[in-house]
Amino acid sequence: MDNQSLRETAERILLNTYGERKIALVRGEGVFVWDADGRQYLDFFSGIAVCNLGHCHPAVTAALKKQADTLWHVSNLYLMENQIRLAELLARHSFAGRWFFCNSGAEANEGVIKLARRYWHVRGTPKPGIITAQNSFHGRTLATLTATGQTKYQAGFEPLMPGVRYVPYGDAEALESAITPDTGLVLLEPVQGEGGVRVPPTGYLAAVREICDRRGVLLAFDEVQTGMGRTGHLFAHQHEQIAPDIISLAKALGNGIPIGAVGCAERVADGFAPGTHATTFGGNPLATAAGVAVMETLTAPGFLENVRDKGVLFMDLLRQLAIRHESIVEIRGKGLMVGVEFRNPVAPVVAAMTDNGVLCGAAGPNVLRFLPPLVAEPDHFAHAAATLDRALEEMGW
Repeated sequence: MDNQSLRETAERILLNTYGERKIALVRGEGVFVWDADGRQYLDFFSGIAVCNLGHCHPAVTAALKKQADTLWHVSNLYLMENQIRLAELLARHSFAGRWFFCNSGAEANEGVIKLARRYWHVRGTPKPGIITAQNSFHGRTLATLTATGQTKYQAGFEPLMPGVRYVPYGDAEALESAITPDTGLVLLEPVQGEGGVRVPPTGYLAAVREICDRRGVLLAFDEVQTGMGRTGHLFAHQHEQIAPDIISLAKALGNGIPIGAVGCAERVADGFAPGTHATTFGGNPLATAAGVAVMETLTAPGFLENVRDKGVLFMDLLRQLAIRHESIVEIRGKGLMVGVEFRNPVAPVVAAMTDNGVLCGAAGPNVLRFLPPLVAEPDHFAHAAATLDRALEEMGW
């Protein structure tokens, strides 16, 4: 079927939760994807920060093929070798000595909230209150929707879960002022993704860590989008050489195979006990086979340093465009998580880029978001920048 036929069928049979979608992607290899009409695109959105190693990465593909011939699913009533191997790899490269696997970022953040609540329950001092940031995004379930500091995602789903307070992102004093005796958890993105690729001031995360320690509050980082090498370190909080008490992961952990994870420091682990939290599919042999291959690739010597260098290169190319185009307000980001803020809504820019063979997306109304595969090469970044330059010229921006 071609793009038009697939589009017409989708409009007839699928719930319309994604709006208009003009192309159907049917194949991918490395940094490229192809649509149903055979047209090639440079994928600089990576499935929304999922395919960090590009499409059909050889190591992940080999691991999945081998596991598909061996064992797919048995449930968490039994031990699974790949799940244990993945937890060991994550523990070796993070602060978190204990791990729970699920299927998505929203599930991971649900787990974070449940773990924090039960941690305080076990200690006989219930603290259900949560502090998150304005413009944050933590998921689409009712609890994570409530934790998300954007009313546009919450409208129509009221009443929301009580006990959540929102503070300005990057303002440590405002966060401390919002803490009450009921506050048990601060949940933050180390870099806000859906909120506009917003990087906090240097030292902000460390200041929040100190406040949480002093005020007796658990600190969790939502690294669903920022984790797995996206910002040039395995986890974005490592830029400030600090650690939270709890972390959530998903997206690129499976490079496209659905998987999520909750990691925590040993002192928090007794918040979960047998029967308090569970999942049918989470951490199954197939998903964790992908996760192991991803972790082994990302932690190979020099890989993440190379990502940081690529981030500098791409940001420099985009900043050169900002000099040429007055419509660009700011280039910001960290590693290969990059936002281009415009004076006007960016939907036409996203459409123009797609028409010119480069996939990217939006992060809020005025921010163009690039999430290139971490395996992209300098000529790919140059092509993306040149395509944006040409698209803005054609639009008169």
